[in-house]
Amino acid sequence: MKVAHVQVTFPDGAVREFSAGVTIEDIAGSISTSLKKKAVAGKLNGKVVDLYTEVNEDAAIEIVTLDSEDGLEVYRHSTAHLLAQAVKRIYGKEVRLGIGPVIQDGFYYDMDLPVQLTPEDLPKIEAEMEKIIKEDLPIRRKEVSREEALATFQELNDHLKLELIRDLPEGSVITIYEQGEFFDLCRGPHLPSTGIIKSFKLMSVAGAYWRGNSDNQVLQRVYGTAWPKKADLDEYLHFIEEAKKRDHRKLGKELELYMFSEEAPGMPFYLPNGFTVRNELEQFSRRLQQLANYTEVRTPFMMNERLWQQSGHWDHYHENMYFSEVENAKFALKPMNCPGHMMIYKNKNHSYRDLPIRYSEFGQVHRHEYSGALNGMIRVRTFCQDDAHVFARPDQIKSEIKGMIKLIDTIYKVFGFEYTVALSTRPEDSMGSDELWEIAEGSLRDVLEELEMPYEIKDKDGAFYGPKIDFQITDSLKRRHQCGTIQLDFQMPEKFDLTYVGADNEKHRPVVLHRAMYGSMERFLGILVEHYAGAFPVWLAPTQVRLMTINEVHVPYAEKVKEQLIHAGVRVELDARNEKIGYKIREAQVSKIPYMLVIGEKEAADGTLSVRKRGVGDEGAFTTEDFIAKISQEIASRK
Repeated sequence: MKVAHVQVTFPDGAVREFSAGVTIEDIAGSISTSLKKKAVAGKLNGKVVDLYTEVNEDAAIEIVTLDSEDGLEVYRHSTAHLLAQAVKRIYGKEVRLGIGPVIQDGFYYDMDLPVQLTPEDLPKIEAEMEKIIKEDLPIRRKEVSREEALATFQELNDHLKLELIRDLPEGSVITIYEQGEFFDLCRGPHLPSTGIIKSFKLMSVAGAYWRGNSDNQVLQRVYGTAWPKKADLDEYLHFIEEAKKRDHRKLGKELELYMFSEEAPGMPFYLPNGFTVRNELEQFSRRLQQLANYTEVRTPFMMNERLWQQSGHWDHYHENMYFSEVENAKFALKPMNCPGHMMIYKNKNHSYRDLPIRYSEFGQVHRHEYSGALNGMIRVRTFCQDDAHVFARPDQIKSEIKGMIKLIDTIYKVFGFEYTVALSTRPEDSMGSDELWEIAEGSLRDVLEELEMPYEIKDKDGAFYGPKIDFQITDSLKRRHQCGTIQLDFQMPEKFDLTYVGADNEKHRPVVLHRAMYGSMERFLGILVEHYAGAFPVWLAPTQVRLMTINEVHVPYAEKVKEQLIHAGVRVELDARNEKIGYKIREAQVSKIPYMLVIGEKEAADGTLSVRKRGVGDEGAFTTEDFIAKISQEIASRK
């Protein structure tokens, strides 16, 4: 029996009665005229639906506007359809449409076209999209039967859509969205009309296998971005341009930091400049860990396969590992440092008085990544982890985690990184009892709450042996990167039968805390290159000072200054070439060197240096001793 009225529950818990058949748009209008104007879709019992959807039974309703994630997704989905309609208008009936999903910051559409698109074609497509926006075409949903859908796309000879329809499960609701002469197979929802779309930009053209399968045909993929306001679009395009300028692969080459070769795919070669930066990062972390009573160790790169079976890595990780055979025994390159540290702990007996024992290692690990996933220093096949394993009594867990968080906070503050924290819980592919997992997760949660640190829960994102606290840093372009981690592990001590003798003279199991601060040294370096746009602070810069002579007669004085700087621990170069000083300064600026010291006739006569600082300019004349004091203080403070 059809009801006459429906009860609508709003997000704030308020309940109102409406006539059955009322639309989401009508409900928005009943709240306020301005909300009706802003509404682009609705949520019906938690599911996003079109604005003109009727409500025929009691339901929870939410009005969706463009300032929400749901609204932005609907907006971008409709812009993908706008793109497809424009392409069909320009290139005609031979266009076959694949799929056009929403992605982060935009959308794409995969198409089979009679012509090969180039970036030069994009403005023409954009112009046609603008025309369709001005036409303000209503976008409407139509349910069709499977037979009707097949007949519709059979008539168009659209093999891509026919394949999608045939793959739909029996009983699926099949919908087509129409706007003007254009229609597309789509689940929706969409904007009420094309006129709501304001700001978009087509970004690039690429090839893509149909449905991501390399056995299928290659389609043309057009990427785009769309934003409710032009200011948002302009800000995003500026961000993209800035990100291109800061790309660590581009800057790494220009600044001669690192290189890659087909002889070792995904395995970086550190050039002198890059290794200097990495070395400074290591020494900074090493000193902090020494002060926190960590003891540094080193474990082999390759160990017997049985060790990885014992640790659990074989069952949970062997597909990502590299293997070798030596004297009829199988060995594996280590993907993690943990088992080696377990063996070091087990090398001697321990008393409860010895704990906590803190081992640190800058350990090189190897993990298999598919070639398509490799990305400069960010995604590699071999990298160095700034790893640590702390063996503690259960009563020491909280104080040790707090100490680790303090260390991580100290490091991130030096680079100006803000960070967020997440608690990652038990994954499906895990080992150990429910009881131990609950204790471990509870311990991490308690520490975060005692420290009053806001955190999010990442459900089922823990390591296979234990839950973890993950640290995500935010760089200067507001991008987030997962770097540091603290993991609580009751499993490895069981696997390796680790013990200590307690005050009761009985054997007890220690708890293991895994900890990384930079995470991957390679990845952290790549992030830093982009964060600083290659202009490292003085303490990290590969070359901190470049001396530049105006004339060759000033070289002996410059050599003397260089010696003084080297003895003071400053990384310095001398540019004594017979080139104009303006050219030398420009070269030093391109190389992003923090300090340029110009030596001419006046400086040589007065025993001074003309100091120029990157990003500041001329800082005046300094004696060598005064400049050394100035830069030494800057290096020591890591500013």
